[in-house]
Amino acid sequence: MTTSTPLRIGVIGAGANTRTKHIPGLQAIDGVEVVTVCNRSQESGQRVADELGIPQVATDWRDLINDPKLDAVVIGTWPYMHKMLTVAALEADKHVMCEARMAMNATEARAMYEAARQRPHLTAQIVPSPYSLRVDRTIQRLLAEGWLGDVLAVEIRAGNDFVEQNGAPLHWRHDKDLSGLNIMSMGIWYEAMLRWVGAAQRVTATGKTFVTTRKDGAGRLREVRIPDHIDILADLACGASAHIQVSSVTGLAGSPSATLYGSQGTLRFVDGKLLGGKPGDSGLAEMDIPASEAGAWRVEAEFVNAIRGLESITHTDFLTGVKYMEFTEAVNLSLAEGRSVTL
Repeated sequence: MTTSTPLRIGVIGAGANTRTKHIPGLQAIDGVEVVTVCNRSQESGQRVADELGIPQVATDWRDLINDPKLDAVVIGTWPYMHKMLTVAALEADKHVMCEARMAMNATEARAMYEAARQRPHLTAQIVPSPYSLRVDRTIQRLLAEGWLGDVLAVEIRAGNDFVEQNGAPLHWRHDKDLSGLNIMSMGIWYEAMLRWVGAAQRVTATGKTFVTTRKDGAGRLREVRIPDHIDILADLACGASAHIQVSSVTGLAGSPSATLYGSQGTLRFVDGKLLGGKPGDSGLAEMDIPASEAGAWRVEAEFVNAIRGLESITHTDFLTGVKYMEFTEAVNLSLAEGRSVTL
C-alpha cells in the first residue's frame, strides 16, 4: 500500500486510551480515515463517533471486521476479546493493532502470533509499553558499549499507593474474567526489561490480594482473584538476577523505577530520566539522552508506516507480546503452586 492510497480503519472498543491516543493519532496522519467504531453499546459507540468525527457506528464487531471497505482494525477492548478479535480480523485480511496486555494467557497469545505468522503480508502490532520509550535506545547503546560491564542485577519497583478497602470499585483489571492472568503493570515493566537485557529463564513469585472484594457497576460485591502486591525473583538469560515488585499497597514508596546494576556501573530509570554512576562516584547523576536516540509515543504512525511498507514494527511485535505473556503465565503458575517455574 502506497502513501497515496487511502487507509480505512475500523475501531473495536473505544476506551480511554483509544479515544485519547489511537483515534486522534490515526486521524492526524495524511491519507488515514477512521471510518467505523464499534463499542459495547450502540449508544456509547455513537457518543465516540460524535465526539471524534467518525462517520459510521457498528453494533456488531463481526460486521466491522468483515466490511470489505476496511483495511485495518484497531482493537481497544479488554484482554478477554483480544485473541478472538485479532484472529478474526487477520482471517478477514485486515491489518491489526491490538491494545496492550496481549491476551488472557500465553496459549491465546501464541494463537494470535501463529495467525499473524501465517499472513506475513499483514501488519500485526501490540500497543507498546510506554514508560521507557524516551530512554530505551540510550540504555541499549550503553549496554552494547559495555558501560555497565557485566549486568549483574535488575531491580524494578512500581507502586506508590496506599491499600484500598474491601468494597472499593471494581476495575476491569481486577476482574480475572476480563483481564486473564495479567497482574497490574507487571507485563508492561517486563516488556521494558526485555528491550534492555532480554528474557527471564526462571521465575519464583509470591503475591497477596489484600482487597478481596470490590463493588461492580451494579453495586454488588465481587471476589477479586488478582494480587494487589507481587514480588518476583527471576534468573535472566543474560546471566543477571532480577527482582520485580509491583504493588498497589506501597503508599509513599516513591516513583516507579528500574535499576540495572553492573560490574562497572549503575543505571536507573525514574521519573522519565536516566541516571548513572560509576565506582567512585558519590551518587547517581542524570545522563544525557541524545536527540537522535530519544524515543516517544508513535505507535499509530508506526502501524500506518508498516502497512505502507515504510518501516517495520518494533514497538511491539507479536513475538514480544508472546514473551511477556509467557512470563505472565509463569508468574501465575509460581504463585499458584509455590515453586520456581522455568520458561
